[in-house]
Amino acid sequence: MYYNMSRILSISCLIIACMYSCKSPKARAPEKTTSGSFIEASVERNKLIYKQEKALIQELIKKDSLRDYISSESGFWYTISQKDSSASQQKPTLGDLIAFTYNVKDLKGNLIVSAKENGIQNYKVDQSNQDLISGIRDGIKLLSVGEQATFIFPSYKAYGYYGIEKILGTNVPITSDITLISINQN
Repeated sequence: MYYNMSRILSISCLIIACMYSCKSPKARAPEKTTSGSFIEASVERNKLIYKQEKALIQELIKKDSLRDYISSESGFWYTISQKDSSASQQKPTLGDLIAFTYNVKDLKGNLIVSAKENGIQNYKVDQSNQDLISGIRDGIKLLSVGEQATFIFPSYKAYGYYGIEKILGTNVPITSDITLISINQN
């Protein structure tokens, strides 16, 4: 009898232990909830930065009476400074392999990175993972072989929040002289 009672008690304890150990864990409640205020503040900050940069760029364009600048649909300004009348007026399109040079300057004209330092860039239009800023990727498609243009990029089309380590700060608009050397159609 003692053996049966002990066995029943052991089985009962085992069943009770299994019932509690098999219980699924409760989900923790989040410690913090956000309402998107950080993103909203970031959007407002970026709008203000762009407005200030646009005013600087327009002032720069106004002072440069020797050139006519064109406002692009992509959000930057450019002027063609050298044309090759003997070359085709074909512009790069998706998949074309192009060769070009470019430099980077601040809005005061101070050289940040020279075309020599960058070397000749070989780029497959809109298909390469090459580390080019979006302004250059968009701007190069506006040129024909042999043309050189000066582009003015607001920071969001240039190096943006990250800048260039130890060379260019954050949110700095730039100018860039780009020369298209060749186009090999795909």
